[in-house]
Amino acid sequence: MTTLSSSAPALRRHTRLVRVGHVALGSSAPVAVQAMTNTDTADIGATAAQVAELARAGSELVRITVNDEEAARAVPHIRERLDAQGVNVPLVGDFHYNGHTLLGKYPACAGALAKLRINPGNVGAGARRDAQFAGIIELACKYDKPVRIGVNWGSLDRAVLARVMDENAARAAPLPPEAAMRAALVASALESAAQAESLGLAADHIVLSAKVSGVQGLIAVYRELAGRCDYPLHLGLTEAGMGSRGIVASSAALAVLLQEGIGDTIRVSLTPEPGGSRAREVVVAQEILQTMGLRAFTPMVVACPGCGRTASTFFQELAADIQRHVRERMPQWRAQYEGAESMTLAVMGCVVNGPGESRHANVGISLPGTGEAPAAPVFVDGRKTVTLRGDNIAAEFAAIVDEYVETRYARRLA
Repeated sequence: MTTLSSSAPALRRHTRLVRVGHVALGSSAPVAVQAMTNTDTADIGATAAQVAELARAGSELVRITVNDEEAARAVPHIRERLDAQGVNVPLVGDFHYNGHTLLGKYPACAGALAKLRINPGNVGAGARRDAQFAGIIELACKYDKPVRIGVNWGSLDRAVLARVMDENAARAAPLPPEAAMRAALVASALESAAQAESLGLAADHIVLSAKVSGVQGLIAVYRELAGRCDYPLHLGLTEAGMGSRGIVASSAALAVLLQEGIGDTIRVSLTPEPGGSRAREVVVAQEILQTMGLRAFTPMVVACPGCGRTASTFFQELAADIQRHVRERMPQWRAQYEGAESMTLAVMGCVVNGPGESRHANVGISLPGTGEAPAAPVFVDGRKTVTLRGDNIAAEFAAIVDEYVETRYARRLA
């Protein structure tokens, strides 16, 4: 007898609960999705517009660069514009090199941010490092802001790296250089967190990340971090790349960790296509979580890949139209109907798997393949309800989906 193991993701590793504005990270809170703007933060209008776009796409936190005085002065005005639009997404300030100066000089900037992100490798070198790190942490304490201590293999604290490499060289059996660098990343994150606590930052105000650009390296680093601390962990493959390469690499790394119960918030760091929307990274992050069964954001559309039985492109066009339709309707459905985001839809292209796959979905349609009768049976919760024909199949199927939402999901109270 064959025994199938559970396909459900592991229970989340126990981590502390950190609150970032109205968003909870860690503990039993859902894995949160975040993104980062690529506008010049000093351009208030452009940055506010992109933050709003990312928030509408589903980013629950949005990080913005705060790299100079013009950016720091702009932050409270960006917050004001977002509030005026009813966009209440928490803003995370990304600081490198001069965060201690900017936060001290511009208290309104600190006040407008919901969280600070600092990189221990970029807060200062030598004797200045500890003083400047302490300055940021003291300001975080003053304004009651949580902090993500985010180390990155591209800007690792040189003192920590040198120390770990020296210790490794002295071992009887030294680790390979890449493994030693991973050990330095983990050491930098944990030691910086301990230092922040010693300076007065509460443990429930600390989030950690340790980013590399290789899938196996990222998995190894986060397994080690998860085993050695109970801070919430932010997952992300740094410099993931553009297009399918970035999507595949990020999915491969994050899925393994999430399946093991590791990770409390994620970002998919995609390089946008020229002219492409920054919000693509939000959609990919949502799809990773939803396809793994960790969260539901929008109805999932199952569609067959096509073969020699599906010479027509109609099923492809219908699948794209329905995916676009449910994404456009989701903001309204989310506000009005409880659970609509968990709905599954199927758009299939021929009789081989079409009826069966359609029966598995909440609402499914099996379109005629090459040589099949020009009829498209529709299945609702496993039962055939109607057969569509003619030129209005797309509109009629969308209407069936809308009716399903309106009749099967409870209306939220106003």
